[in-house]
Amino acid sequence: FEPVIRTQELTAAIVFFFGGGWVDGTPTQFFEHCRYLASRGMVTFSAEYRVKNRHSVTPRKCVTDGKSAMRWVRAHAIELGLDPLRIAAGGGSAGGHVAACASMLNGYEEQGEDLEISSVPDALVLFNPVLDTSQSPIADRFGSDAEYLSPQHHIRSGLAPTIIFHGKDDPVVPYAQIERYTVAMQAAGNRCELLGFEGRTHGFFNYGRDDGSAFGETLRAADRFLNSLGFVEGEPTLR
Repeated sequence: FEPVIRTQELTAAIVFFFGGGWVDGTPTQFFEHCRYLASRGMVTFSAEYRVKNRHSVTPRKCVTDGKSAMRWVRAHAIELGLDPLRIAAGGGSAGGHVAACASMLNGYEEQGEDLEISSVPDALVLFNPVLDTSQSPIADRFGSDAEYLSPQHHIRSGLAPTIIFHGKDDPVVPYAQIERYTVAMQAAGNRCELLGFEGRTHGFFNYGRDDGSAFGETLRAADRFLNSLGFVEGEPTLR
């Protein structure tokens, strides 16, 4: 998705990764997010990646594909008119996990890619993400990779600025898990903002969900966060 008018010579970008428990899901989940942020002047992508039901893969390959997508965008940044230092990643649930892993995990690279080109996003916009895969029942899907692929276990200084939107009544990813992650990120000196939503459950942010208020509220907050980093200009235009 491209902006109608580019106000900068090199434009900021964001790559979204869909949710679906590393099992299924579709890039269409974030099309409305992409359309809106494109209207704000960014180039936006909603990436495909391999999942269990369609490709018989484990979460390890989901992470590999996420890193490949980020690397591809940065490798083609100049020809696409993008600023290679302003490429964010976003995602929901398992897709939030994929985006977070791209920002902090070493390894899990696709063979033959140019590893001189970074796959690390410059900012993260996460919607009810899975950030600790070492806990059951989610750990059961990861086997021996449970801690290796757990963002909670790779927190250190120098990580990408992050904003997280999470329902306080999420039965899939407990809010307490995200609070722990946020505290640890901040303790390591990273910018990490958590916006909790009372009474909201998993997937509350999606376009078309309930009355649409959470979609609007989270996207406007994401817009302001990206503005603070110089990815967009001016106030949100979403009403």
